[in-house]
Amino acid sequence: MTHRNAIVTGSASGIGAATVLALAEHGYDTVGIDCNLAGAEATSIRARDIGGKHHALLCDVADEAQLVKAMAEATAFLGGLDALATCAGVSEKTPFMRLTAAEFNTTFGVNVIGTFVAIREAARHMQNGGRICTVASVAGLRGGGLMGTAAYAASKGAVLALSKNAARALAGQGISVNCIAPGATRTPMIAEAWKNDTLRQQIEGLAAQNRTAEPHEIAANIAYLLSPQASYVTGATLVADGGLTMY
Repeated sequence: MTHRNAIVTGSASGIGAATVLALAEHGYDTVGIDCNLAGAEATSIRARDIGGKHHALLCDVADEAQLVKAMAEATAFLGGLDALATCAGVSEKTPFMRLTAAEFNTTFGVNVIGTFVAIREAARHMQNGGRICTVASVAGLRGGGLMGTAAYAASKGAVLALSKNAARALAGQGISVNCIAPGATRTPMIAEAWKNDTLRQQIEGLAAQNRTAEPHEIAANIAYLLSPQASYVTGATLVADGGLTMY
């Protein structure tokens, strides 16, 4: 088991929390960053039970100054930085013709700006061999069409493009950047919608596996992309959607 350090944004719940725990299982020390400090701390406590050194920080990833500070504090706590997973994200379900620029800005602030700043700041602290995994969505590939509408789909499409650009920009530093695009995953983001069995079955039925992913399934793929075993993988998008897009 290789000792490595990682920062995970959006660690309070869902894919972010599962990623912290998956990394702890692989021997990483972690810092989780989230606007829900209680949730992030609860994740860190669970990670400590697995083993290693784990910490949580309060931060709104859409606030550049807050995120720059949190990334520096996290790296200082860890004593270095090997890996970053940008799991923080928000959804948006406003119909196209009712969507406002303000809602667009809010969604992009978390999903795109938060991802960009985290990548940029991680790159300041990483050495050769650093690894970054961003989290997009099949909505970014399909233009929405499940539950995510214009601002969400556009933001996740932006994450896909940003990840490829970052892979090019950071290759000279020996830093790899990849992206995962999950399909429907059982997280708080879809919990309310999944109470509607008809909607759930309709969306699940679009995928070959006809089911919803569990967060730990997506986290396992993130852990691989952050690992030394993925050393020759960069600028790639891993689609984990149960056969929805066959991308």
